[in-house]
This record gives sequence, structure tokens and C-alpha cells, in this order.
Amino acid sequence: MTNGASSGDPASIKGFTLVELVIVIILIGVLSALGIGLFTTRSAFSPLLATQQLSSATLLAQQAALAGNTSNRVVIRQLPGELQFDAGGNTFALAREGASLSYRVSGGVFSAVPAVGLTVSFDDMGRVAAPAARENLEFRISGASQFELCLSSLGAVYPGVCQ
Repeated sequence: MTNGASSGDPASIKGFTLVELVIVIILIGVLSALGIGLFTTRSAFSPLLATQQLSSATLLAQQAALAGNTSNRVVIRQLPGELQFDAGGNTFALAREGASLSYRVSGGVFSAVPAVGLTVSFDDMGRVAAPAARENLEFRISGASQFELCLSSLGAVYPGVCQ
């Protein structure tokens, strides 16, 4: 942020540091993930909402990796009554009401997310490091309707299938 000085002297210009900007991005990610978690406890299962929660948890872990934080992963669990997302030391749960969550790596075969969990981690550049380094991951949430989410090898998250 500049101090309004118009002298053109480089020493008079102030700005935000990279660390400050990364902290703000992480805080926004945490707040958005918490906000989605609050809504899920009050409503019936929605594949769209589950996709959004998965996306938020993934982005939170990626932002932590970019900041050099050890919370650089999200663990996704499909339990008998709920879907769980562990990211940044927080657990977000969503009643699944008969819906299922599956994933595949780089165009392979879809597999159900196990109850023990699927760990998705990121390297210090924000790229996918696990379960398969620098490979696309696709998630499919099926129930009354079906939604797909792509986590590209570079860490971009978007709805639909990976291109």
C-alpha cells in the first residue's frame, strides 16, 4: 500500500510483503471452508455442496503448501454416514445420505474413496504430489445427481472432467 507520496523516491513507497499476502490468502481459504461446513450441518445432502466443500478443502491444503506450511494435504474419507475432509487441522463432515465419492488418476478407472482415507498432498509449488505426483485427479460425487471435479496436476481445481 503506498503512502501517497508523490516524490518518486523509491524509499518512500511501501507495500505488502509476500508473506502478508500469503497469510491473507490462507485466512480467506480457512474462512470459506468453515463457512461451507456451517451450511452443510443444516441441509440435506447436495452433490454440488459436497463438490464445493471438496474444492475448498483442496485449495486450503494447496495454499498451506505454497506458504511452506506442513498442513499441505487434505485427507478425504467416505464413511458409512458421511463424507469427511481433513484440511489445515480442521475436519469438515457432510452427511452423504446414500451418495458416493469416487476418484481416478489421469483418466484411469474410478475407485471409491476408502474409509481409511485418500490423501491428496501438494509440493511447495502447489502441484499435486500424492497420490500420484503431477497427475490429474478427477472426483465424482454420485447420488440423485452427479457432479465431477478436476484437480489438475498443476493444482487448479475446476468443475467437470480433466482436459
